[in-house]
Amino acid sequence: MGQDSPRQDVSRQDNLRSPRGPRCIALVGPFQSGKTTLLEAILARTGAIPKAGTIEACNTVGDSSPEARHHRMSVGLTAATTTFMGDSYTFIDCPGSVEFAHDMRAALPAVDAAVIVCEADERKLPQLQLIMRELEDLRIPRFLFLNKIDKANKRIRETLATLQPASRTPLVLRQIPIWKGDLIAGFVDLALERAFVYREHMPSEVIDLDPGDLDREKEARLTMLEKLADHDDRLLEQLLEDIPPPRDAVFDDLASELREGQICPVLLGCATRENGVLRLMKALRHEAPGVATTAARLGIADEKAALAYVMKTTHLQHGGKLSLTRVLRGQIADGDTVQSLGGAGRVSGIVAPSLGADSKRTSAAAGDTVSLGKLDVVKTGDTLTTAKTAPAALVNVIPTAPVLATALSATDRKDDVKLGQALTRLTEEDPSLSVVHNALTHEMVLWGQGEMHLRVAVERLQDRFGVSVKQHAPPVGYQETIRKTITQRGRHKKQSGGHGQFGDVVLDVRPLPRGGGVVFREKIVGGAVPKNYIGAVEEGVGDGMMRGPLGFPVIDVEVTLTDGSYHSVDSSDQAFRTAARIGVTEALPQCLPVLLEPIHVVEIVCPSDATAKINSILSGRRGQILGFDTRDGWSGWDLVRAMMPEAEIGDLIVEVRSATAGAGAFTRQFDHMSEVTGRAADQIIAAHRAAA
Repeated sequence: MGQDSPRQDVSRQDNLRSPRGPRCIALVGPFQSGKTTLLEAILARTGAIPKAGTIEACNTVGDSSPEARHHRMSVGLTAATTTFMGDSYTFIDCPGSVEFAHDMRAALPAVDAAVIVCEADERKLPQLQLIMRELEDLRIPRFLFLNKIDKANKRIRETLATLQPASRTPLVLRQIPIWKGDLIAGFVDLALERAFVYREHMPSEVIDLDPGDLDREKEARLTMLEKLADHDDRLLEQLLEDIPPPRDAVFDDLASELREGQICPVLLGCATRENGVLRLMKALRHEAPGVATTAARLGIADEKAALAYVMKTTHLQHGGKLSLTRVLRGQIADGDTVQSLGGAGRVSGIVAPSLGADSKRTSAAAGDTVSLGKLDVVKTGDTLTTAKTAPAALVNVIPTAPVLATALSATDRKDDVKLGQALTRLTEEDPSLSVVHNALTHEMVLWGQGEMHLRVAVERLQDRFGVSVKQHAPPVGYQETIRKTITQRGRHKKQSGGHGQFGDVVLDVRPLPRGGGVVFREKIVGGAVPKNYIGAVEEGVGDGMMRGPLGFPVIDVEVTLTDGSYHSVDSSDQAFRTAARIGVTEALPQCLPVLLEPIHVVEIVCPSDATAKINSILSGRRGQILGFDTRDGWSGWDLVRAMMPEAEIGDLIVEVRSATAGAGAFTRQFDHMSEVTGRAADQIIAAHRAAA
């Protein structure tokens, strides 16, 4: 075998220089895998808090918001800073629910490494794959922390084989459990070649290995070394020649291959008992990269002006706006003016996410994760600089398309303006929320990523912004058209002293092909309707189309003004507008009106073992399945396409998530309007009239 080239040696040595400055680590993983509990264990073990809180007692650092404590789940990211062996670490506890995944996606670009918290639960594999893919695409070094190891019911190799399909990089086991009967009592560190026995809420104790465990350790260590040797010719040569590699070289390989994205080390533990936490912290200290590596990954040039990335913005009830920011280069001081693509702003206060009494700072240097105060022009995902001109965006995190909506109105009409302002702030904090103003109903429709996402948004409107709202399902975009051509006169005459009102029009009303819209033409001969009134006639036609005889907007109709009459004194724009509206209103019921419903093309991505369930769901919602295929670039996933009425899409995501262990998603695109007749149309029309 060939030796490592000099270039490889230099590159590896550069990569293994001890990271300088504070580090930022994301805690990510599937829903209810124990991320917030792990954060508590880390903070307790490193002395940042006297005792770990629990989800049940509602006293954790991670889930401190009223909404998180009410629902007993993370509904937003939380930052907490601690120190370990003289180094500073800020942990970003990211929500596990797919509905709040944008918080994770927006924060990840600026972290140095991620700890994926998961458990030996095959049902959560699709969620794990989604998170792994996000980290892989961003080239973020990652550890996998196999949590709840005390509840493991299968051998660790079986568990690893179960989890491996979720990762495109090899999962490399760093530890193996020590079994006492059916219980796991401790672990063997394969790199350190040392055994530890767990002690609840205390550091693990070093023990001697039993002969049986020693054989298992040698076999597992060899497997680990063989995976490392895939990227290290020198190590491979040593293994082939049965030469024990130096322990320092093994640690160097682990660190280098982690940082280069070639492996994902797997560590064991139990967050509730604080087992495995110190070994995780030591792995982070020795192997996770620092801010310089992160800046290089993001393509940041080595310049003097500070550069920072905004992970999350939050509007406090009484404290103004805070922007959780990772400084990636240089230094930002309180009072500095920073530039972003949204404009310039002056930093008014710097707050560290520490748990001590005094968290205010005068400045923040490269590596620090801090909250910058009152930067009104800054939003989540922005790049900031102290230079004179705004920087290009480091990344562009596009929110996932929303999948569920609710129509909102203020309970008290005097709060309408306040509601609009609060929604603007909410969507600024969480870009995966969006607001659409319905021009027909004059309502605001809030779109989000699922039931809980919308529920929490409404709770924040009430709790943080003091706006109480009424909710109901958004109206479906039904419309109507006609199937028959007629000619109709519209006449408006009114005399009430002085100048009267007079307008008289003759209209040809005929159907157009689907997608034709509303077309107005005029064929006036001899000045029967003066040209200066024709614009008013067109406006009146538009008025008449706003609500047809079935109660819905009218489309795909052509109206031609062919004749009419006028009065030299009493005619006016308003009179002709009214006459045209009367003509259209009287014509449409005679034109065989028919109800139209919007049809969308829906594309659902789901794990392959759930495809049959998805097909059944679509069929049960009047969906016409167009076909399915494997999802490009995603092993074990399918893409299902179908035509589906908009009325059936409303809560589709609830069933899709239920059938796919929370991992399925869909997008929709309007395709065409389709006729609805018979009993189905009668029910829709009756319900619409009852609600009016």
